[in-house]
Amino acid sequence: MKNSIKVLGLSILIVILANCKSETKEKKRPETNTVKENITSEVEEHAILVNKPDELIAPDGMAWVSGATFKQGAVAGDKMAMGHEKPAIDVLVDGFFMDATEVTNKQFSEFVDATSYVTIAERGIDWEELKKQVPPGTPKPHDSILQPGSLTFKKSKSPVANLYDFSQWWNWTIGANWQHPNGPKSTIKGKDNYPVVQIAYEDALAYCEWANRRLPTEAEWELASRAGSYGSVYNWGNDVSVLSEMANTWEGDFPVNNSKDDGFELRAPVKSYPANAYGLYDMAGNVWEWTSDWYNANYYKEMNGQNTVLINPMGANSPFTPNNPLAKEKVIKGGSFLCSDSYCASYRVSARMGSSMDSSLEHTGFRTVASVDMLTK
Repeated sequence: MKNSIKVLGLSILIVILANCKSETKEKKRPETNTVKENITSEVEEHAILVNKPDELIAPDGMAWVSGATFKQGAVAGDKMAMGHEKPAIDVLVDGFFMDATEVTNKQFSEFVDATSYVTIAERGIDWEELKKQVPPGTPKPHDSILQPGSLTFKKSKSPVANLYDFSQWWNWTIGANWQHPNGPKSTIKGKDNYPVVQIAYEDALAYCEWANRRLPTEAEWELASRAGSYGSVYNWGNDVSVLSEMANTWEGDFPVNNSKDDGFELRAPVKSYPANAYGLYDMAGNVWEWTSDWYNANYYKEMNGQNTVLINPMGANSPFTPNNPLAKEKVIKGGSFLCSDSYCASYRVSARMGSSMDSSLEHTGFRTVASVDMLTK
């Protein structure tokens, strides 16, 4: 049975962890900045929605993200930047509202209570579907193993030489889900203000539909994280020495020892660290956050080759993960409590990773956005 668990866990890990509108009615026009881009003759003027329209009141728990033109991706001097973050591309993004925090256990509980929604981690496993996403010939685990569950983190007892072997710190755990994020014996009781985790992409979309929200694009997420500071590595600047004061990350020898200099070993309650300049919390560390973009390792290179400015980009047209071409992954952003300087340093603004749409993990959650057109219909 132990080997079967490992086979199932590794099979899923192969997939999920392959990489460390205007109104027609006459109203007062919102303030905009007209920007003329000269990168190509095809780029015309675009009136960027910068400031919040006066007639709109910010929805509860949301903050306004000012529209801007900026370079999305790795900034100069970021020594930890990976190839799939480069080269930076020119984008224009209209302003929008974003949740000030990651969606919490309390908020997700309200959604479930209202809809009786069942998350993917709580549903039975269909082997016929699962085997389409794993290497051919992967043996079917025993039915006793193919039970609802998810992936949970475990420390290593000794230093890890190969940080690409994710099986050393992830376990397939039957009974792990959003209500029991670390396994069946864990609970979220008393943790209403913690970010909800063990959320698959489909789960996040279901919440968005209920709440009249949507997931951010990668460009929107990065614009929000930068909060007007477009040339810095981190959303607070370039000083990594203040990391423990600014974000919940792994400090120490990953995945063996966490010094907890930032006050937490695993997830932290939302608003435990300072907000960025837009009033957004935990845009670095704590838990990874879903975006609506396909993960494509070549996206930045392909877009840069077009030599144009992207207006409100929606990301790649199709997914591509080099070591698993059949994978269909979405971009997740922000890093988590498991990110360390010795591992991936994904608390950097431009850091990105692909995650399988049907995956859920104890360090993955989400936050939502609302564009102006969604609130004026």
